[in-house]
Amino acid sequence: MKQIKLDLSKAFSKTSGFISPDVFDTYKLSTEEHNNSLHEKTGRGSDYVGWVNLPNEISDEFLTDVENTAKIIRDKNIDIYVVIGIGGSYLGAKAVIDALNNNFAHLKGDKPAILFAGQNISEDYLAELRDLLKTKEWATCVISKSGTTTEPALAFRVLKQDLEEKYGKTEAQLRICAVTDASKGALKTLANEESYKTFVIPDNVGGRYSVLTPVGLIPIAVAGFNIRALVKGAKDMVAATGAKVPFEKNIACQYAAARHALYTEGKKIEILVNFQPKLHYMSEWWKQLYGESEGKDSKGLFPASVDFSSDLHSMGQYIQEGERLMFETVVSVENPDREVIIPKDKANLDKLNFLSGKNVDYVNKMAELGTQIAHVDGDVPNIKIEIERLDEYNLGQLIYFFEKACGISGYLINVNPFDQPGVEAYKKNMFALLEKPGFENETKMLKGRIWKVPVVNV
Repeated sequence: MKQIKLDLSKAFSKTSGFISPDVFDTYKLSTEEHNNSLHEKTGRGSDYVGWVNLPNEISDEFLTDVENTAKIIRDKNIDIYVVIGIGGSYLGAKAVIDALNNNFAHLKGDKPAILFAGQNISEDYLAELRDLLKTKEWATCVISKSGTTTEPALAFRVLKQDLEEKYGKTEAQLRICAVTDASKGALKTLANEESYKTFVIPDNVGGRYSVLTPVGLIPIAVAGFNIRALVKGAKDMVAATGAKVPFEKNIACQYAAARHALYTEGKKIEILVNFQPKLHYMSEWWKQLYGESEGKDSKGLFPASVDFSSDLHSMGQYIQEGERLMFETVVSVENPDREVIIPKDKANLDKLNFLSGKNVDYVNKMAELGTQIAHVDGDVPNIKIEIERLDEYNLGQLIYFFEKACGISGYLINVNPFDQPGVEAYKKNMFALLEKPGFENETKMLKGRIWKVPVVNV
């Protein structure tokens, strides 16, 4: 099994907007210091760096408990497992499950299908999910440290009632798993009262860093994937990016340094690129990780993503010839799981016989290389991260690599990478507009502002 590779060669240049090798070398001391502060818990937000050594602290007993819980759920022969959570409480699990799943698992009838709720407040989505569940065998996992986050709490209130009406209260209790705080909060109180199977979200691990906690491991295990291999990949990446690993060999320090160097050169957008559709939600998880960690104090790269080659026929135009605001980080998969050989066609009307006998992945790799060359020629710096294949071990490596580099990156721009004060702004306004008790003053203020907005006739 190979370690993931980082290639920065297409981000280096003496051209303005790329990285100068001399400048890059100046990051050695700062990135090593920031990496050490993560391990020593001496940096900003140190109360939330429990994820740093988490893979090494996961016990065999804990993994066995997760696996046994997943087996009990799967033995009920359920059609659907509904995971209720928002942000880091669903994105990491979905990213891993989608990356490992058959692209058409939802049509093949593979069981159980992992569906999500509480990640939005769409009435249509929830109603349509309820319609589906009426005709299926199902169970659920609700993930919330407090139990009062609006989106998942609302979904759980509705789906809990549906589950109890379908199966009766006693059986419903056996079909609900709660991942929550160890000792406090609304969900913990309810779980104790209802005797739900529970797992703990560690106090020192924030949601977007929680994939390797029960938040991610329960759904991934229920989906049928090897959580031990996932943890092993992360554990090996802990060693590869540890505090004693020098800058010259530490790919997390190097990636953080490259991002910051490009940021200071005026590149304000980082685009995560994949050439495998299974990685779409890995990009969504990555966007939350970096956006929520770095985007504060009027600082931070804006994280965006594209799925190539599909988006080469749309966003590719802007990347090639639009404003020079961005750089690309490509996640490249060395080996596909399946093989499709291009056949020879006698008529050759599509003019593709020159490819006959070759694998489709060969064409994909040439599209990847051709895109890299074109975009670098168009003054878009390019970083490449290569993983051996889409399996649990490699995804474990990739997840921890991104987490470690994110912590270092946040420290490089002098922000706390482990809080998210800006997320609270919309919540306060929403509660005020909903006239939640305790928000009377805010309600009055906001409604006054809204009613004073002038109507403009066009």
